[in-house]
Amino acid sequence: MRKGFLQAGHLPTLFASFLYFDLSFMVWVLLGPLGVSIAKQLHLDPAHKGLMVATPVLAGAVLRVVLGVLVDRYKPKRVGIGAQIVVIAGLIAAWAIGIESFQATLIVGCVLGLAGASFAVALPLASAWYPPEHQGTALGLAGAGNSGTVLAALFAPGLALAFGWQNVIGLAAIPLTATLLVFSFMAKDAPNAAPPKSFAAYMNLLKVADAWWFMFFYSVTFGGFVGLASSLTIYFNDAYGLPPVTAGYCTAAVVFVGSLVRPMGGALADRVGGVRALTVLYAVAACAFATISTGISSIYVVMPVFLVGMLALGMGNGSVFQLVPQRFRREIGVMTGLVGMTGGLGGFYLASSLGYSKQLTGSYGPGFLIFAGLAAVALVCISVVRNRWRTTWTALYGAARV
Repeated sequence: MRKGFLQAGHLPTLFASFLYFDLSFMVWVLLGPLGVSIAKQLHLDPAHKGLMVATPVLAGAVLRVVLGVLVDRYKPKRVGIGAQIVVIAGLIAAWAIGIESFQATLIVGCVLGLAGASFAVALPLASAWYPPEHQGTALGLAGAGNSGTVLAALFAPGLALAFGWQNVIGLAAIPLTATLLVFSFMAKDAPNAAPPKSFAAYMNLLKVADAWWFMFFYSVTFGGFVGLASSLTIYFNDAYGLPPVTAGYCTAAVVFVGSLVRPMGGALADRVGGVRALTVLYAVAACAFATISTGISSIYVVMPVFLVGMLALGMGNGSVFQLVPQRFRREIGVMTGLVGMTGGLGGFYLASSLGYSKQLTGSYGPGFLIFAGLAAVALVCISVVRNRWRTTWTALYGAARV
């Protein structure tokens, strides 16, 4: 890491942003790794399991915009502390009262969605401290907190086996409380934060076609990432008969790849251009998930295909956000909220559609095939806008490499 970066911003805030994001994402997808145990006790069918794990993703998508507006007005640290307190209180209340019905899991999922909205707190908090030449590094380090999904997949199934899944809900409040204390003492709002943006700023961007393109592109890449992070433990258990703990380990491996390569996707896009990178990555993702939809019978064969597919999605996340600041440099805060929201909506679709696919057809195949089709549509769309973006962005927006 360059010396200039270490001197440019506020490292305690950067670390606090990463930790806040990491543990919040761990909690956001918690129902997925616990899904096998929950479904067994509550006698849930595949459609209900899919909706259960998709609800936190949907709630997180919507609440990202809400927290983004609050951050603009009341500063990230204050909003982050308040949101974390609500999540901790919700976890403790759910543990104390007990979760005895499918409807109760949906309520818990809405609380966990608030943890997923941490994206709208952590990234602006870190970003405000760093000048333009260090934004990519700062946001890459803070955004690496999406690796928290790996922690949930690694530890939640084993803890559920040892202590019961309801107690895991309560136990999750412990690391969140520790994180809240660290965040409260280490994080600091930047003195030169941008002025608040009006609600009209969001509405005006919705009139710009490129904003919708970015929202669609990210709904496929990040939607695929978080949808799989929420669903794969249940999928590996149902489709391949893996015990919950083993299914969690397999999920953690797939999600780890997607988390690890996000910064690499941004670096690749810097080198060859975001459009060219996404063209290749969408093609790889479409092929991988179309292959998975055929119903590969061996876990040893399907795992490498999942790893390739998740690698494409994870790198795609970084590639999309290499392009967004070039087109919307002055509106990057608002665009982060809108694009992040649609990424969550994509995750809700994938997680819920896999459950409904299993319920209606007896197979997860159609769900994966439709998602492969969406990746193929994204490939066609990026090809449609490619020439216009490359010929106009440099002149109009000072873009570097498209």
